[in-house]
Amino acid sequence: MASRSPKSSRSPMSSRSPSSTSSSSKTPSMAKRLLQDDPNLARRLRVHFNWEAVFVKFTPFAVALAAGNLSIDAFRHFVAQGKYFLEAYALAYGSAANGTDDEYANGALWELRKIVLKEMIKHDLFVQEWGLDITKDATPDPATANCTEFLLATASGKVDGTKGVVRLTTPFEQTVGAIYTIGALTPCVQLYPFMAAELRMLPGLREDSHPYKKWIKMYTSDSNQELAVKTEELLEQLSVILTGYEIGVLYNLYHQAMILEIDFFNSQPFAQPTVVPVIKGLSSAEDRLLLLSDFDLTCTVHDSSAILAEMALVTAPKSDGSPSRSDCSPSKSPLARMSSGDLRNGWEKISRQYTQEYEECIKSIISAEKVEFNHSSLVQALEQVADFEKRANSRVIESGVLKGLKLEDIIKAGQSLVLQDGCISFYHKLTEINVDVNVQMLSYCWCVGFDHSNVHANELIFNEELLCTGEMVRKVESPIEKLQIYNHILKNDANDADDQNKLTVYVGDCVGDLLCLLEADIGIVIGSSESLRKVGSQFGVTFVPLFAATVKKQKELDDGGSVSWKGARSGVLYTVSCWAEIHAFLLGW
Repeated sequence: MASRSPKSSRSPMSSRSPSSTSSSSKTPSMAKRLLQDDPNLARRLRVHFNWEAVFVKFTPFAVALAAGNLSIDAFRHFVAQGKYFLEAYALAYGSAANGTDDEYANGALWELRKIVLKEMIKHDLFVQEWGLDITKDATPDPATANCTEFLLATASGKVDGTKGVVRLTTPFEQTVGAIYTIGALTPCVQLYPFMAAELRMLPGLREDSHPYKKWIKMYTSDSNQELAVKTEELLEQLSVILTGYEIGVLYNLYHQAMILEIDFFNSQPFAQPTVVPVIKGLSSAEDRLLLLSDFDLTCTVHDSSAILAEMALVTAPKSDGSPSRSDCSPSKSPLARMSSGDLRNGWEKISRQYTQEYEECIKSIISAEKVEFNHSSLVQALEQVADFEKRANSRVIESGVLKGLKLEDIIKAGQSLVLQDGCISFYHKLTEINVDVNVQMLSYCWCVGFDHSNVHANELIFNEELLCTGEMVRKVESPIEKLQIYNHILKNDANDADDQNKLTVYVGDCVGDLLCLLEADIGIVIGSSESLRKVGSQFGVTFVPLFAATVKKQKELDDGGSVSWKGARSGVLYTVSCWAEIHAFLLGW
């Protein structure tokens, strides 16, 4: 594919580390980044940590609640714990109000406390209406206590910041402490309505027969939304006085509260069959998870071709003959670099032609009438994509835009790639599970030489001076070739003799991944590629949100359904918006 580019010669995941929940792991530099991305700090915090909130809805508890087959004992216990959270919220809002000498903040905090007190009354009425005996759960769970004690400690002025735990005592410090308290409260008061709103959007929740519909309706009520919205608005209004260091502290407190809330949902007692996390269904020594994934735009935020083009232009000789930032091969060398002006024109021409021909190719594929799911017809249609991709790569080679690039510069370009939120955490978690895992990467990327047998991509060719010749070993240029590599991997997988104990998962984002997605037991589409959906729908492929499919499968357990997800070539693909959904679904928290 002409718009794909190299990544580092090492594993694409090796230079990153998973996000930490340690309070001392974040610094004021994060505060600068937050403000650069969005001057509205409170909104930016919510967006920044939204991918972690996804873990709540994929807990066994939340999935069973959404499916309507959560046991009444588990529901009663959960409702009982809610009382302790509401009590802690009321105390924390009151403490924050007492601690600030800002008249506006004081009044706003007392108003928020009043909303909480009204929610406590609604909670009690709900318990009475349901006839729940919550005396059996008369004490908070450890996870409940961890969260409420953290909130109350923060509200009392005991703040776990970037330099350890400190106590705020002076009047100004206490005013800042009130802002810290609001920051810790914000994700807490948002997660319940968030989860309820996610459940309410499911088709099954429109049925009056759903046993927990009233609880979901209660937490999507205007008053609950009002508490969440007004708390975030107040945080935004008051946080403008914070220094960079104080924003860093606020960042940590917000994140700690988020983690404690997620821990609470994950710790709910659950003693019934569940379809999540999927890894729990692979418990024996013979079981094996085969995970295959695309790279560009599946793992990365941007297509890596942009990084390669930028690096090539920066290091190219100037059009006026002045030296480049990277002193490449002599001008008489057969690998002499193009001038920056010629190189820019070359890249623009390649990109423009690729985009135009790609659109024409997709249009020709979807011009026929739609059909029911037909795998062989889809394969035949995608031959057009194969021809197009190979022509595009040939143009790149013939243009010479890659000729003379230094290996070290290409490696640096690969290291500068930004990966999607949650991607690294997922791959690190894979190394910790007690199941045999085989991870494979299939990509159209143009890569430098590597020793990793689990990376399958096109490979740039270099001479003895480590300069790119402009040629490449063309290994993966089409959906057909990706499928061939996929099948070769399955054939040679160590546990292939016992296929019943192996689960295959493929994660991709584009038309080039379509055949592999359909071949896997679980094909997961990340992102919102319009062309992928158009082509898939044309040939009868159904795209279903992963969470909705998970809830549906949980509901089927009541009718004797299986917890197994094996379903290659079913014509159904599951859609997600982020890696956290994949992580929560497959591996849990």
